Amino acid sequence: MKITTLLASAALALGLTTAAVAQDTTKVGFVYVGPVGDGGWTFTHDQARQQVEAEFGDAVETVFVESVAEGPDAERVMTQMALNGADLIFTTSFGYMDPTNNVAAKFPDVKFEHATGYKRLHPNVSTYSARFYEGRAVQGHIAGSMTESNIVGYIASFPIPEVIRGINSAYLHASKVNPDVEFKIIWVYTWFDPAKEADAATALIEQGADVILQHTDSTAPHAAAQEAGNVITFGQASDMSAYAPFPRVSAILDEWGDYYIARTRAVMDGTWESVDTWHGIGDGMVGIGEITDAVPANVKEEAMALKASLADGSYHAFTGPINKQDGSVWLAEGETADDGTLAGMNFYVEGVTGDIPQ
Repeated sequence: MKITTLLASAALALGLTTAAVAQDTTKVGFVYVGPVGDGGWTFTHDQARQQVEAEFGDAVETVFVESVAEGPDAERVMTQMALNGADLIFTTSFGYMDPTNNVAAKFPDVKFEHATGYKRLHPNVSTYSARFYEGRAVQGHIAGSMTESNIVGYIASFPIPEVIRGINSAYLHASKVNPDVEFKIIWVYTWFDPAKEADAATALIEQGADVILQHTDSTAPHAAAQEAGNVITFGQASDMSAYAPFPRVSAILDEWGDYYIARTRAVMDGTWESVDTWHGIGDGMVGIGEITDAVPANVKEEAMALKASLADGSYHAFTGPINKQDGSVWLAEGETADDGTLAGMNFYVEGVTGDIPQ
């Protein structure tokens, strides 16, 4: 009887210990717009998820759902994560903005982090993004310096401020080194669709583009450029170095790991607060992939100097004089763009042709 009681007590103690361990484990969810193997945007978010696991070990459990459409299905996925005990949920695409806030209202004890959006309608919602336009400035400099046809093709995903900022920044810095440069833009209305991206790249190359920039997530444009021959490309979100040293001559790198670790730690230690984070090259959230030897040494040196000036804040990618597409003055000589205007950018700068789709 005494042995039975002791065993029961031990089992109870063990049960309580197990429960305590389980309770101390922080569960972190990730909602992805593309597949983890896209090689770009979602791939880099998932690499950061793995960094969270490596940092915290058994103190954290991560879960993710990939290829979640922006819309009602996203709300369903987030709701299920919250019901399954997630303490923190990262929703990693612009179109998840309203679903994130809708679900956050129903689960006030769960923390939500929305990438690239601006709505924080509840105290348990934060927003975060990276100043990708700084990386576009470096790409634009290389593109304008290296194009021989003076035509740069741009594969654009959706007409949202983030994408428009990138087009403007790339064009401004390409035109600074090459006033004759022309941008041709194709909107594909997808973040990840290799077939559409390849078709867009091919169409741009047929229109004379010998440089392809992309704000989409697959490596298909690199394959199209490789097949075409003398066409330059840049990695998007990840290094895409399988196509280096040519056609891929550099890349914009999305570095989410430090942020994800910091925000997970804040949930763990009870210091998490609703904030808006917008970091760039200087903060380590935007990186520039290796510039290969296919880029002339002087152009590489100039690009690295531009990167350094963006990183230390001595130069802003949107520094006047800059006019809007219609010729009206936007920024006077020496004036820099404010974050509010950049965050809601809905216009092209002077020199970019075509209309922004509505």
